[in-house]
Amino acid sequence: MFPLYIARRYLFSRKSHHTINIISAISVVGVVLATTALVITLSVFNGFSDLVASFFTAFDPQLKVSLVEGKTVSSEDSALSRLRSNPDIATYTEVLEDQALIVGTNRQYVVTIKGVDDSFAEQADLSSLLYGDGEFILHADVLEYGVMGIRLASSLGLGTHYEGGLPIYAPRRGERVNMANPMQSFNKDELYSPGIVFAVNQTKYDANYILTSIQFARNLFDQPGQVSGIELGLREGVSIRRAQANIQAQLGPRFKVENRYEQQADVFRIMQVEKFIAYLFLTFILLVASFNIIGSLSMLMIDKKADVETLRALGASNPQIGNIFLIEGWLISGLGAILGIIIGLLLCWGQQTFGWVKMGQSAGSFLIEAYPVSIHIADIFVIFATVLAVSIVAVWWPVRRMSRNLLK
Repeated sequence: MFPLYIARRYLFSRKSHHTINIISAISVVGVVLATTALVITLSVFNGFSDLVASFFTAFDPQLKVSLVEGKTVSSEDSALSRLRSNPDIATYTEVLEDQALIVGTNRQYVVTIKGVDDSFAEQADLSSLLYGDGEFILHADVLEYGVMGIRLASSLGLGTHYEGGLPIYAPRRGERVNMANPMQSFNKDELYSPGIVFAVNQTKYDANYILTSIQFARNLFDQPGQVSGIELGLREGVSIRRAQANIQAQLGPRFKVENRYEQQADVFRIMQVEKFIAYLFLTFILLVASFNIIGSLSMLMIDKKADVETLRALGASNPQIGNIFLIEGWLISGLGAILGIIIGLLLCWGQQTFGWVKMGQSAGSFLIEAYPVSIHIADIFVIFATVLAVSIVAVWWPVRRMSRNLLK
């Protein structure tokens, strides 16, 4: 405790040379700025990650069951049949998803046909996705309806409603393409407009997907009684993580059960990599800022030569005197870290509350007006630990060496 007491006195006491006070203040400010930048940058990455997750929440199921190997499985598979009676499951939606060719007015696109059963309307939050004057309907009597993404409708030159049937083509299973008449090798069917489109605000869905009935998809792809996946909605109050583990154990290794984040693993993995790279760059800047502490401590040692002799006369050992200046460096880093975190949190709160930094000058050009910010407590602990670790690495050896020269 003796070295800590003296180091604390040196940190806040007035030095004999005003320049040393200025250098010490600069050292603290450098650490404060680097720490504040870490808090703000990581919080902005968290904000974008949470924003993307909110978009997926409206379309992706809470849990998705699919095959580890292969594309489709019978809907009457014994494992799936047992899954229907699971007490944690509120909605059980059969899905058959594959690619097909859609032909519009002088345009054609390869799209993803997602056939779902009628329980899909209960599982998905459609009220926030649908645009148009019609209603969400997948089939009626002999008609099959298709609800397409808003960007796909725009690419095909269609609006929320299109007249007549929209031709859909899919290759016939097990047949080679007839080069003389390629269209004979395709199944053809038509989808009709229910007068609405959906918008998830994600290109993957809005520019490629068409929602329709599972029976239409089975007929188009020659997959009677087959499913490519099962989408599950859980009962209120059921833990997603616990239910996911239980369902995975129930289904066995043939199937995989994914939550919403795992269903979009590629997107979130990219965002985590970008966040980690930003963290590394800012940590390097923090390391450079920590070198200012070395200069501050070297000036302090010169200033306190007389005090060192006094401490020796009072019985202080050389290691104790060396630890005084080492702890001084750590106190500077700790003070800078605490101030930086407080300032960073205040700025993040201000951005969340007032939206100081806008996404663009034109209103309505972006989905959100201001940069999103989300503070994660785990990140704050990581930042504080990083600052302390960097200061220990940057200060320990130079201060030890300088203190040995001083004590000689």
